[in-house]
Formats: sequence, structure tokens, C-alpha cells
Amino acid sequence: MTAPKTPHSPGSDKTGGAPATTETKGTERRVLSRLPLPERTFVLDALRAETVGGVLLLVAAIAALLWANTPLSDSYETVRDFHIGPSSLGLDLSLQHWAADGLLAIFFFVAGIELKRELVAGELRDPKAAALPVVAALCGMIAPALVYVVINTTSGGSLDGWAVPTATDIAFALAVLAVIGTSLPSALRAFLLTLAVVDDLFAILIIAVFFTSDLNFAALGGAVAGLALFWFLLRQNVRGWYVYVPLALAIWGLMYNSGVHATIAGVAMGLMLRCTRREGEEHSPGEHIEHQVRPLSAGFAVPMFALFSAGVAVSGGAMRDVFTQPETLGVVLGLVVGKTVGIFGGTWLTARFTRAKLNEDLAWADLFAVSALAGIGFTVSLLIGELAFEGDARLTDEVKAAVLAGSLIAALLATVLLKLRVRKYQAMVEAEERDDDLSGIPDVYEVDDPEHHRRLADIYERKAAEHRRLAEETGAARTNGDRPA
Repeated sequence: MTAPKTPHSPGSDKTGGAPATTETKGTERRVLSRLPLPERTFVLDALRAETVGGVLLLVAAIAALLWANTPLSDSYETVRDFHIGPSSLGLDLSLQHWAADGLLAIFFFVAGIELKRELVAGELRDPKAAALPVVAALCGMIAPALVYVVINTTSGGSLDGWAVPTATDIAFALAVLAVIGTSLPSALRAFLLTLAVVDDLFAILIIAVFFTSDLNFAALGGAVAGLALFWFLLRQNVRGWYVYVPLALAIWGLMYNSGVHATIAGVAMGLMLRCTRREGEEHSPGEHIEHQVRPLSAGFAVPMFALFSAGVAVSGGAMRDVFTQPETLGVVLGLVVGKTVGIFGGTWLTARFTRAKLNEDLAWADLFAVSALAGIGFTVSLLIGELAFEGDARLTDEVKAAVLAGSLIAALLATVLLKLRVRKYQAMVEAEERDDDLSGIPDVYEVDDPEHHRRLADIYERKAAEHRRLAEETGAARTNGDRPA
């Protein structure tokens, strides 16, 4: 099956990327404008995979909650705490630990590739276009942290969990969209995806800087040497999974034993892959590997992490504590209020001070709804919660319950807001996908192409000729039928 042809448009190149959220028309810049066709194709493919993964993630989370809140809860704890692995290598870990430090390294490897692609071939390549999602993501992390800090400072709670409500889970957010049957226009979907990529970058930095334990410099040096060898082999165009998979496992093991969170190894390797296409390449190495690894990440690694991390006991008393204790209340309000206000406010202020105008097909209410959707902070929030309160099992479970509650409230709020505009979104998506000239390219991308209008003229002329023929036949039949026998 061959890929559809793509038009040669300003701003697109062989990398397949272009600024997605702003466009220049004279001196006027637009916020959340329509995506260039190559970028739209990439975004739709990426989000389609994320949506499937998000549904699996949702199923795994529900399964964990059911398992942990039934008479089988003892078996859940037994399985979750079962240890396996070579103790001589410092890797005798519980299954929950393997999921958090091992399987999530695959998730962060894919996140590293996505970030690299955005930096060299996507929206983050252009500093002007990158300003909007970067500022929005940064404000969307600062505001929740501030909400948490204010609540816990005034109420005497622990400040250790300030980073828990700062993360957005794009897969879970897309699963919510799939469940409620709402399809967003490509500009909003691209904004959400880029926001999540930048969000992941800051989350990675938080994990690396604030959740690094005592360093083992020998192991850290070995991990750095392994990464250098990984980079060298890539630059020498050495191929073969049998080379890179054992090397990646060695780097991961050394990084884990160094005291730096092991998921950082996945990010570092993802960032090293080349994500630009060379002459004759249909896909860059980064795109090719991401296509192969993403199903493993979205279909197995992240759902398994959810299965072993989301199983917290839920009762009336536990849920009451979520909304009364400062640590848990800070997480809930950080996700629901902090995320929404931070992302929306950061975007509005950026547009205000850069004199950019919102895409005329959208309204600020649309951005507010997407900002609320970004308050779903599941996977990385659960991970940071485990790291922040390590050693305090009770508070860890309570914070997990707060993440689940906050994400659920954010999902319900976003559902209501998005449903209010669902007809508008359906019309926009239909317009983006219409291909009346049957060229394989949506018509909105061909309005400046003379051949597009010639194809439409030919189609309409054939239809007109057919209708004239039918008119003559039905007219003749009616005339003959009216004649007396």
C-alpha cells in the first residue's frame, strides 16, 4: 500500500514536519491554525496508536481497582510484591518495581523519540511556533505545583508531592475522547500531543533532578560509556536488534544501579536516534523504531504499570480522606484546577503578548476544554507519587487514590465542555477530511492548486451530463405516459 501523495507547500519538507499551531499571513500570526498536510498525517497516525494504548490503559486501571477491592485483594498484593531477578546485579525487584523502573523505560524511550522528532522535524523546530506549547506546558506544570504547595503550606502537609499533579497522560486523555465519541479538529489534537511531549520533557527533568538517590559513580560512568557506544554505533549506521537490545539492557541496568532513575536511560537512547529523513528514505530510523516499539509500550508496558500501580483500596473513608488531607487534596486540585488554569492562562497570555489571533474556526472555550482534558495525569503522576513518598506505603496509596480521583474529575469536566461543542468539531473534522476531487488529499489543502479545480470541474460536468440525460429520459417517459391509448 503506497502513501498518499502530498502537496509541495511552504513550510513542509522531507522531514514531514512543520509548525502546527501558528501560521504567518503577512505580519499576523494565528494560534491553533490548520496543520500542514504532512504534519497532520503524522499526528493522526501517532494519536491513533495512543488512543488504542489509552483504552488498554483504562482497562488495566479498572482491572487493578477491581482486583484490589474484592476478596482477591490479598492475591493482588502477593503478585505485586513477588520478587524476581538476579540479586547479584542488584536487580532482585518486585513485579511492581519492574513495571515502574523497567517497563516504563520503554515508555520513556518512545517519549524520547517523540521529543527528538518534535525538536528537529516538528513544531518545536521553529522557536516562534514552539513558544506556545512550551509556555503552555510550563505554566501547566508550575500552576499545579503552586496549588499543591499553597494547600500543604497552609495546612501543614508534606511538600514532597509537589510534582505529582504536574504530569499529563496523553494516552488516557485520548482514551476519554474515544469513550465519549468526540473527535477533535487536527489543530487541537496537535496542540494536545505537542503539549504532552513538552510535558514529558519537564517530567523527565523533574525525575532526574529531584528523585535521584545517592549516586554510584562507577555504575553511572558505565551507563554513560554505554550511551556513548550506543551513539557511536548509530552514527556508524550499525544495524541489528541483536546489537542494540543487549546494549540497551546493559545501559538500563547500570543506570538503575547508579541511583539515577532507570527511565532516564530510555529517554537518553530515544533522543539519540535520527528523526530526519535522508534522500531515498521513506521513514527516518527514529520513525521506524518508534513504529515498532510503540505497540509494545502502549499495548503492554504502560498497561502493566497501571495494573500494578493503580490497585488501591477505595472506600468511603478513603475517598473522604482524599478530599480532606492536604497532600491528597493538593494533588486533586492541582490536576483539576492547576492544570486547566495553567495551560489556558499560559496560552492566552502568550497569544496576548505576541499579538497572535486565535484560529477563526475555534474559540477560547475550545482551548479551555482541552486544558481541562490535560488534567488527566495518570501514568507519570503515579510514578512520581511512588517516588515522592517512597517508604510511606499508606500515604503512597492515598496519593495514588488522589491521582485517580483528580484524573476522573478532570475527565468528567472535559467531557461536559467538549460535548457542548461536539457539533462544531464534527463539522470541522468533516471539512478537513472531505476529498470531493478523489485525489487522496483533503480539499482544504488544494484550494490553491489549479488541477484540483479542474478535477472538480470534470467531476461536476460528468454529473451534470448524467443528470441532463436522466432528465431527458424521465421527460420522454412522462410524455409517452400522458398520451391517450
